[in-house]
Amino acid sequence: MGYCWHKHQSKVKRGLGLVLLGGLLFTLLLTPLKRLVFDHGFWIDTLHRHPEWSVPLFLAAYVVLTVLGIPGTILTVTGGVVFGLWWGTVWSVLGATLGAIAAFLSARYLFRHWIRSKFAHHPFLQRCEAAVQEMPLNFMLALRLAPISPFNVVNFLLGLTPISLSIYSVGTFLGIIPGTLAYTWLGASGKIALTQGEFIPLCLALGLLMLLSLLPVCAKQRQRS
Repeated sequence: MGYCWHKHQSKVKRGLGLVLLGGLLFTLLLTPLKRLVFDHGFWIDTLHRHPEWSVPLFLAAYVVLTVLGIPGTILTVTGGVVFGLWWGTVWSVLGATLGAIAAFLSARYLFRHWIRSKFAHHPFLQRCEAAVQEMPLNFMLALRLAPISPFNVVNFLLGLTPISLSIYSVGTFLGIIPGTLAYTWLGASGKIALTQGEFIPLCLALGLLMLLSLLPVCAKQRQRS
């Protein structure tokens, strides 16, 4: 009886979670609120118009988009435009980390059975489960250091692995700093290029992004050798 009741609760919780998630996705992608996801200028104007609320709005938006599996690249670049390089990096790293933790916990406690039914035999999940038992922090850092890695997919899949929340959080926080810095710099330097006609910082930011994108390739070649 107890087992049946627990199973029923799990199904109800998962069903409610899926309905809520679907409703949020519908609202953000199929209504005028899709500007929250795709309109870079909207965020810049909104944050500039409400400077006293700019940081809380930015962090909340980052968390929500990350939980919904929507890439936060636009927000990271926006952070560079609005807050500048250093504070933009700080707020983007904090927002992305909080969002990653929320997605991780959602996968572990709310959507675990549903996600596992879809990805149980996926090679990437199997590699993750093996790696987090051998060298969890190193594995997390390697995943997060690559700016082209599927950030949101990793958040949910790692929620299915036995990795601890503390190691996941620390690895995420430290690992995303270089990539976040590069994208924030892209926004900050782009603003400088448009307003002051100075293009050297923008070229340096693009160079840093290219360098970070090559890191996974270099790591694979080193492993093969």
